[in-house]
Amino acid sequence: MNNSTKHRVLALLEQHRGQNLSGQAIAAQLQLSRNAVWKAIKQLQHEGHSITAAPNRGYCLAAASDVLSAAGMAAHLAQPCDIHVHDALESTNHTAKQLAMAGAQHGTIVVANKQLAGRGRYARSFASPAGGVYFSVILRPSYTVPTLVTAHAAVAVCHAAEKLCGLQPSIKWVNDVLLGSQKLCGILTEAVTDFETGQIGWVVVGIGINYTQTPHERAACLFPQGEPPVTRNALIAEIVNHMLAPPPQSELLAAYEQRLSTLGKTLRQRDEPEILGKAIAIDETAALLVRRPSGEIITLNSGEISIVTP
Repeated sequence: MNNSTKHRVLALLEQHRGQNLSGQAIAAQLQLSRNAVWKAIKQLQHEGHSITAAPNRGYCLAAASDVLSAAGMAAHLAQPCDIHVHDALESTNHTAKQLAMAGAQHGTIVVANKQLAGRGRYARSFASPAGGVYFSVILRPSYTVPTLVTAHAAVAVCHAAEKLCGLQPSIKWVNDVLLGSQKLCGILTEAVTDFETGQIGWVVVGIGINYTQTPHERAACLFPQGEPPVTRNALIAEIVNHMLAPPPQSELLAAYEQRLSTLGKTLRQRDEPEILGKAIAIDETAALLVRRPSGEIITLNSGEISIVTP
């Protein structure tokens, strides 16, 4: 059976998730034979999709079925995107960068059920067991400053968690998304800049979210009790929708600052004993303004900080 047939059947079931569709109705709408529909259903069931089949009722994709798929994401995306779904990758950012260098279009999405060599900032390993949310988006962004692209990604994750999961995450500058004091999501932004013009050519934004499990005791996840009310496909699509519709810079900065838990806190550079100062504001590029103990105000454009006082 050809993959196109399987994907078309899945796309139709996604459009009617939780509802029964007769084999005859599916065949008529997609202009397929009943046998081709039956074979596609069997293949989708084999791949893990929860599809029930009942006489006189037809086929039903369960509302809770949660298998990563292009059709599952497309059903929730506000605009068509080129979607690449894999069971396992070294890292989604690595694959996305290869696609970007080959000319992949703005909004291309690379998703993996697990990463074999996931990376965070400063080349740290990022635990990526099967069942999490790991994806990268290729952007040719309207924002010309990389820190704004990163801030936008963090706001997009918070927005999706608020809208779909009923949670209130916060952001630790620059781009760690937290639940309480624990890390929920890591974001890695990698950009290619035109050497002559200094303009950003493209950006790959990698996002890793702990979904129903935590990689260690210092991390949080969206649904620690299991049984998520939202699929990973829908969650990814909601984040991408936000990322592909960037608000005006002033609105982005307001949304970022509203969720930024770092402001008002005393900071130090990671692994450095000396107090850096108190975070007092962000500037027009989402850089962090810090007042030193001497009263001097410095600007942090990058780096890693730790909180000294709550």
